[in-house]
Amino acid sequence: MTLDPALAIRLAFLCRVVGKECSHLLATDARLFAQPFTLDRAEALAHDQDLAERVEAFVGRFARLQDTIGDKLLPLLLQSLGERTGAAIDNLDRAERLGLIASAEDWMVLRRLRNQMVHEYVEDPAVLVGALQAGHCGVSLLAGAAQAMIAEAGRRGWMDRETRTP
Repeated sequence: MTLDPALAIRLAFLCRVVGKECSHLLATDARLFAQPFTLDRAEALAHDQDLAERVEAFVGRFARLQDTIGDKLLPLLLQSLGERTGAAIDNLDRAERLGLIASAEDWMVLRRLRNQMVHEYVEDPAVLVGALQAGHCGVSLLAGAAQAMIAEAGRRGWMDRETRTP
């Protein structure tokens, strides 16, 4: 399928962005979880600036990657594939059917988890520990989705389009 040049440029750009975001999340995940994230570590955030920055980086990168994939790359990739796009859950169901994500339900669980990490961790260290540990487990789902979508665009020859002029 030949894409409109502007669409192809945008898709290639988003694939590059998602690839970088995924790489950054994986690196932060490896640093933050080099040792288990425990309640003691969560309680140390108030006086351990380095750890606090790693937690903040993890939460931000997790949220940003999920947003970029779910809100930008997925709808554009579905459109490029000739699929109808709609509400986020409908797009996730299509992505699951196409093998681009493992599970729409798991993605929605990660979405709720993302919101919990972003909004609740400051008040309750125990909530932070559980959310971060669950987020750590969910990184592979996000990375797998990123890789599958980038690979699909690559298989279709849509990745080299950014160098062409419209």
